[in-house]
Amino acid sequence: MNEAEAIEIVQSAVWTIVLACGPAVAAAMAIGVIIALFQALTQIQEVTLTFVPKILGIFIVIALTASFTGAQVYAFTSESYSRIENGFK
Repeated sequence: MNEAEAIEIVQSAVWTIVLACGPAVAAAMAIGVIIALFQALTQIQEVTLTFVPKILGIFIVIALTASFTGAQVYAFTSESYSRIENGFK
């Protein structure tokens, strides 16, 4: 294995992580912005107000995108095992 192959594997791993975590992180950010606007408009500064909606939103998004996330991780794993099996050629 040379440097180019190692960089390609790392790049593929990072891209898989971004695709797998992207929907949940985007949902958390969107819910966080909505809650922050609500808190700014109503001046309710309760710290725990942000946790429950974020957790529920993230669980819902994970449940909806689980097959996509699993497919991405499976594709990366299959590619990695294929490289190991073929001797990184």
